[in-house]
Amino acid sequence: MSITAIVENDTIKLPVHVPDGTKVEITLPASEGDSVADPFAEVIGAFAGPRDATGRKAEEILYGHDA
Repeated sequence: MSITAIVENDTIKLPVHVPDGTKVEITLPASEGDSVADPFAEVIGAFAGPRDATGRKAEEILYGHDA
């Protein structure tokens, strides 16, 4: 089920009754200049194909081949 709700005074106002104890997932729409950002955005992909001090890839060290 998907519900669109409104936040008023830091309280989420639902247009339907939801029983106490119901687990919900809240997804905020992304907007430009939004203060809620992925904290890992700047490092995603930064470690693709990591190498150790000898220059070998981590996959080669762990699995014996380049994955």
